[in-house]
Amino acid sequence: MEELVYKIKADFLKTLAHPVRLQIVEFLKSGEKNVGAIVKTLGIPQSSLSRHLLVLREGGILKSRQQGTATYYNIEDHDIFQVLRPIAEMLRKKLKRTEAVLNSLGKGKVGFQKEGEAK
Repeated sequence: MEELVYKIKADFLKTLAHPVRLQIVEFLKSGEKNVGAIVKTLGIPQSSLSRHLLVLREGGILKSRQQGTATYYNIEDHDIFQVLRPIAEMLRKKLKRTEAVLNSLGKGKVGFQKEGEAK
């Protein structure tokens, strides 16, 4: 049973594990949009966008509705941002640590010589 729980969690995270899908989720944070607006704003080809929207909808991240010939997408449960927010914060911390290391390299006497330069 416990193994099934981990599989469900992993599948959920896989649903989000694509840069385009994360971009779509962030874009829809501000509210419902139709496919045309998503294509125009994000610059993603419609065929590619449709595949990603399907994965996100089947994964329970997005919901959709038809209005005439247009399909509108929205976030199914805004708690998804409570999952994404800590990840973004962890990445910011990691970036700051990397930046600090790079800055310390620039301040020290450690340097790289170009090929052919005298020591």
